[in-house]
Amino acid sequence: MSGSCDDSMEVSSDSFWEIGNYKRAVKRVDDGNRLCSDLMNCLHERARIEKAYAQQLTEWGKRWRQLIEKGPQYGSLERAWVALCTEAEKVSELHMEVKAALMAEDYEKLKNWQRDSYHKQMIGGFKETKEAEDGFRKAQKPWAKRLKEVETMKKTYHSACKEEKLATSRETNSKLESNNNPEAQKKLQEKVEKCQQEVQKTKERYEKSLEELNKVTPQYMENMEQVFEQWQQFEDKRICFFKELFLEVKQHLDLSSNHRFQTIYHTLEDTISATDAEEDLKLFRFSHGPGMPMNWPQFEEWSIDLNRTLSRRETRKKPSEGVTLTGISQTGSDQPVQPTKTSSSVSSSNDKSADWSDEDASGNPFSANGNGNPFEDEPSSPVVSVPVRALYDYEGQEQDELSFKAGDELIKIGEEDDQGWCKGRLKDGTTGLYPANYVEDIQ
Repeated sequence: MSGSCDDSMEVSSDSFWEIGNYKRAVKRVDDGNRLCSDLMNCLHERARIEKAYAQQLTEWGKRWRQLIEKGPQYGSLERAWVALCTEAEKVSELHMEVKAALMAEDYEKLKNWQRDSYHKQMIGGFKETKEAEDGFRKAQKPWAKRLKEVETMKKTYHSACKEEKLATSRETNSKLESNNNPEAQKKLQEKVEKCQQEVQKTKERYEKSLEELNKVTPQYMENMEQVFEQWQQFEDKRICFFKELFLEVKQHLDLSSNHRFQTIYHTLEDTISATDAEEDLKLFRFSHGPGMPMNWPQFEEWSIDLNRTLSRRETRKKPSEGVTLTGISQTGSDQPVQPTKTSSSVSSSNDKSADWSDEDASGNPFSANGNGNPFEDEPSSPVVSVPVRALYDYEGQEQDELSFKAGDELIKIGEEDDQGWCKGRLKDGTTGLYPANYVEDIQ
């Protein structure tokens, strides 16, 4: 059936059997291809969600593991807390596997099925759509031709009936007129008879065309059924494939059926259940409480070897003995010579925490024989604020020293002392000492 025939026939109902209403069955072929693309987008979006969730779990577990390890929690309760972080990391791995399965298996399987089931044409559209359109058009063409004839006969018959009624009305009106002309009356009567004959003739043609249409209707229905069933089977393949694919997606998403997922939570439960308050309290007692060993003071005889022994803190306070830096990371063969750190380079907070020496009272800065007043403020140094950049890695070994990497930027807030140390401030606000020859000024 030609396209002009489709356009000229007015669809009088929503029935499939009406001319052109097969197009909804044809459109279902295009809709199937679209649904494949929609499902691929759906799986791709879910894969992105799985990946994002896995990354967030990993970051959460790593961050809290570090906080717990550096925090005050201890013992078996610490292990239980860390087990929560381990659970997040393990579940993160499973969700990354879900993401990989969705994209590498389900997505690719759907993509290949769509390519094999819907074949694009050079002129646009799909081969299957054209085949469906041609099949329905061919099945409908003979019946549509007969239907067009019936419509034509119907219009002719109805037009004849209208003319016959008009002629009869004119004849009746003429009879009622007082000045009735016999000749005119005769012509009107002949017109009525002629219209009645035309009505009878067109009625017979109309009935005959309907009879012929009814004869081809069973064959028309059979042909349309065959074509429709063909594309029902095509749609059946898509529905069955989607069902199979959904079951595979469910299998990938259902972590409850994964034995590794179950093991994660069995392990977590065992670790938490193993928390023992008594053992943790005992551990704290012997690590930080009354259970710790103590070197209680005892009477000691004088010995020349003992007199030569100096404590670490006393050694640090003597300006004549330097402390060699050992925590500097070597980054190249041109590493500068490490400066010697003496008491003048040590922060005042460390000096104040040093124990009293048992040496001669003359070495005590608070001694009455001392030259300085211990309560007077130290002379203020000029304010310095110079941006510098680290040339080498340095890891501080004392509490008052800074640690940085090559390339880090910091602020020099104190001039270099005699031992080659400067005072600086990192970007996070931490202040401390660092070797002056390990940085350069930023121009």
